[in-house]
Amino acid sequence: MKVKVDERGYYGNFGGAYIPEMLYPNIEELKENYEQIMQAPDFQEQFQSLLKDFVGRPTPLYYAERLSEKYGAKIYLKREDLCHTGAHKVNNTIGQILMAQRLGKKKIIAETGAGQHGVATATVCALMGVECIVYMGAIDMERQKPNVERMRILGAEVRAAESGSKTLKDATNEAMRHWINNPKDTHYIIGSVVGPHPYPEMVARFQSVISEEIKKQLQTHEGRENPDYVIACVGGGSNAAGAFYHYYDETDVNLVAVEAAGLGNHTGESAATTVLGKPGVLHGSKTLLMQTEDGQVVEPYSISAGLDYPGIGPVHAHLFETGRATFYSVTDEEAMKSGIALSRLEGIIPAIETAHAFAALNQMTFKSEDVVVINLSGRGDKDLETYIKWGKY
Repeated sequence: MKVKVDERGYYGNFGGAYIPEMLYPNIEELKENYEQIMQAPDFQEQFQSLLKDFVGRPTPLYYAERLSEKYGAKIYLKREDLCHTGAHKVNNTIGQILMAQRLGKKKIIAETGAGQHGVATATVCALMGVECIVYMGAIDMERQKPNVERMRILGAEVRAAESGSKTLKDATNEAMRHWINNPKDTHYIIGSVVGPHPYPEMVARFQSVISEEIKKQLQTHEGRENPDYVIACVGGGSNAAGAFYHYYDETDVNLVAVEAAGLGNHTGESAATTVLGKPGVLHGSKTLLMQTEDGQVVEPYSISAGLDYPGIGPVHAHLFETGRATFYSVTDEEAMKSGIALSRLEGIIPAIETAHAFAALNQMTFKSEDVVVINLSGRGDKDLETYIKWGKY
């Protein structure tokens, strides 16, 4: 099957641009120019140079020997945790700050959940000397204090979202409101494969460097470009989209997406959109989202601030609906245990988002010759407080 966005911004039944009239000029400007800008040789040269010399790419593809022994397969870790700022998010923020400059935008806004996208945005704004405002849920600001301070040290203003559940959804709402009121001089750096077209595809394209590198690195390690499985956690889904991108149409590769089940999918405290969601419109695109019978958004829950989102990107909704990707859901407890297990087996403390991807291994069975790539999307420094509070190690 072909996984491709059409000219209206749809992946199959999901996508599009559902936006207020005041944002129409901004979205049209971006839609009409992003492709041409991305393909321009001077843009690509600057983008690739910054990925190499500032971000530290290519990130290693590491053979996890002890993890492989435990699960009876050849398991490789794509080390996005080794990117500058500690996660994959910076791949996209580098691309979007360069895009904003070429569109003549002087100010940047962003939303963040776990804080990694906020830090990555603040980082590139500092690099380019651009004013930066980051919206973050008040609850997320409490559980991710180190990232809040990192953003402030980098010169960004961090604004608390006090509405709703005071988490990622609400930060996104506030950022959207700001953009509606400041459409002319401001670019909104969306951190995931969500939002109105062309954001989901643009973010996926910037993150596709992940799967591009996996193909080359796996050729060196295994003499083949295609693994049997690619596994990644999904909130909005940018790290998964990046890891899947060059494998969408390679049907011999099993794409595995892992969502947060919180306290359990049927406890009312979960963020597993494909289990609990149905089609609707959220933050500018038609996708799967958790909602009541009358269409009100249901508050999600996850111990992980980055997965605490009531929807998924439209490309992931399409992958789910068509069966191209297999979706698993993992509880807080399962994720935390897997984070500790990875720390002790491989000497890598993962972000709690990423720990969800590792927990899915316990729901899967492999053959000894299977090659499995897990996108290790972020490091656990930001989550030490949560690990300490959980305390079962």
